[in-house]
Amino acid sequence: MLIEIRNPAAPEQIVATFNETPLGALDDCVARAGLAQAGWAAIPQPERGALVANFVDALEARAEDIAMSITKEMGKPLAEARGEVAKAVGESRVCIGRASAPIGDVFPSQIPGTVAYSTRRPRGVILGINPWNFPFSTPMRKAIPSLVYGNAIILKPASLTPGAIVLMAEIAAEVLPADLVQSAIGGGALGQALAEHIGIDAISFTGSVEVGKRVAIAAAGHLAEVSLELGGKNPAILHDATDLEPVLDEIMASAFAVCGQRCTAVSRVVVNLTLEEQVVAGLSKRAEAMQPMDGASDGAKIGPLASLQQLQDVDGFVTRAKAAGATVAAGGEKLKMDTGGYFYTPTILSNVTRDMEVARDEVFGPVLSVIAYDNVDEALSVANDVAFGLSSCLYSERTDVVERFVAESESGMIHVNAGSFPENHLPFVGVKDSGMGVGGSNGPSTIQFYTTEHTVYRRAAV
Repeated sequence: MLIEIRNPAAPEQIVATFNETPLGALDDCVARAGLAQAGWAAIPQPERGALVANFVDALEARAEDIAMSITKEMGKPLAEARGEVAKAVGESRVCIGRASAPIGDVFPSQIPGTVAYSTRRPRGVILGINPWNFPFSTPMRKAIPSLVYGNAIILKPASLTPGAIVLMAEIAAEVLPADLVQSAIGGGALGQALAEHIGIDAISFTGSVEVGKRVAIAAAGHLAEVSLELGGKNPAILHDATDLEPVLDEIMASAFAVCGQRCTAVSRVVVNLTLEEQVVAGLSKRAEAMQPMDGASDGAKIGPLASLQQLQDVDGFVTRAKAAGATVAAGGEKLKMDTGGYFYTPTILSNVTRDMEVARDEVFGPVLSVIAYDNVDEALSVANDVAFGLSSCLYSERTDVVERFVAESESGMIHVNAGSFPENHLPFVGVKDSGMGVGGSNGPSTIQFYTTEHTVYRRAAV
């Protein structure tokens, strides 16, 4: 079956077509990956790192093609798409640098003449299930550590955005052993069949909580290791600021990058009552100055939502928030363009209370809710009182407030006087409904997911 990909800025325009992977081809796909992995694992890890570096260099040489594919398929501004590619390359090179790092520990033994130590081995064949919002950087976070640590990987892209992964697989076939990196294109049924396949040794999933739970159940059926990177409902507590303007600039960037379609996006501003009026006015002024446009247009700062479903979902959240008593301080409506397109005005909601749906559930769009608080206890309670625990921010110059936030914030990534953007070399982790599994999706701890641990007890002779 042929899959047609349409431009979310102009839905009548078909930007790419891809052949769907038949379910009947999966056995062969997994078998070929297993054979490729056996040969790849025999190569010394530092040498594998050098070969993976060549792969990354080849991808970087096609950076503009990859970025344009991202923009055409899911709508983010070309500058953001280029930034996504650059960040993925940067993260990859940091990961490759770990190819010569230690992979075990030496322990004292209770048995005379015995040396005890641990070592790690590749897991085998990895399945990477990827989202549509970061169609290159997320699969790179799965593919590069997988390869460095001696695995083969099958990458399933989201149906909306297959282009970047298809390019990855094509380039891998040119510079790496055959079948080591493969793509499998299709919808939920394909992902489910792969997750259930006995030849898959581990699954790295990025997406919604609902689908993540189904993936975990499928993996449990054949005891495959699983890593889930799920959603977020990320707060920015604004307690105090000598200069409010740069703080608001940073919050806006954290909230509206990728049109708010990012799991680490700031979705709630939990603001001190004394600053509420200033903050709502400042955020609204900035939102009204943002003009959505086709991501491929010169100077585009914010593009369309990725699909009609996304547009409908975001509009539904705002409609229900208004009915619950929230005030639209800026935006709050679909934007009509000559080309059609799934455009929504950057939206600021005030008078939001902690119990409202829009304050608790992941919107995944250009909507920022402002919730006022009276004291630090209340601020932390509001920030933590959701199912998710991915990223959180605090803006304060008070040491006591900072210390409490760092100690009590129920998030995997905690930012103090900084926006919710992760760095290339640091763990990307979530807690509660935002993540599950050993290791994170970036940083040194990824070795825990992509390898198995083995303890060796060794004596010269009995």
